[in-house]
Order: sequence, then structure tokens, then C-alpha cells
Amino acid sequence: MRILGLDYGARTVGVAVSDPLGLTAQPVETIWRQKENHLRQTLSRIEELAREYQAGQIVLGYPKHLNNTVGERALKSLEFKEMLERRTGLPVVMWDERLTTAAAERTLTESSIPRERQKQHMDQLAAVFILQGYMDSLQFEKGSGQAFED
Repeated sequence: MRILGLDYGARTVGVAVSDPLGLTAQPVETIWRQKENHLRQTLSRIEELAREYQAGQIVLGYPKHLNNTVGERALKSLEFKEMLERRTGLPVVMWDERLTTAAAERTLTESSIPRERQKQHMDQLAAVFILQGYMDSLQFEKGSGQAFED
């Protein structure tokens, strides 16, 4: 089963997808919109991508503050989660995305991508980090469970 990873922002949604085994995340695209509240086309595109990649689940970045509190952006993400579940019929898991954008910025700065083109890759890369973190946690849980069974 493939998993879609999403980095939901005010004007963009970065999209990543897992490989069929759920081991690695790859960037897919950045969905852009003119206004923050204009989500119909964004939801439609995510629904198309979920069908195209035969996703069985969505992981959505949950932007908590560094002190673990929930702010306005996190509340908007929770609202978006409900919209995604209604629209796609897929389960949506919220995943702590703290510092993923900073990690994406650092990675792009160290890459050979020209600075003026980095923004178009930033949200996709953040989605990759969100999804990869989630999948790594699943692998860790599987490994931990087996260690106790031996």
C-alpha cells in the first residue's frame, strides 16, 4: 500500500508518495492556490493523486509549535484533515512536522539547485521528510515488537 505525504501551507501543499513497500518517500509535486481558503481544486488534485498512486492512507503534517502547543496553523491543518477524509475516504494520520521546513531549506541550500528555484521544491521536500519520518516510525515499531518476541 502506498501512502501520500502532505505538507499543508497557506498557499501550497507539498506532496510526496511512498514506494509500494512503504520504505522510502519521493517528491511528487507542489499544489499552488491563489488564496488560502480556495481548497476545492487542491482537494480535487489530492484525490486524483491518491487514485493515481493507489494510496491507502494519507499522512498530513501537523505544525505544532516548538514548545508542543497548538496554534492557528495546526488548527487549520486539523480542519484540512477532516476535508481530506470526507473527500478521499482515506484515513488521514497527523504527523508532527516540526523542523521539516528547516531541514528542507538546509538540504536545498546544500544542493546544486539555484536559489531562485528552491521554493518550488521546498514544500515537496518537506512532504518527503514528513512521510519518511512517519514510515521510519512504523519500521521502528515493527522492529521493536519483534525484539520483545524473541
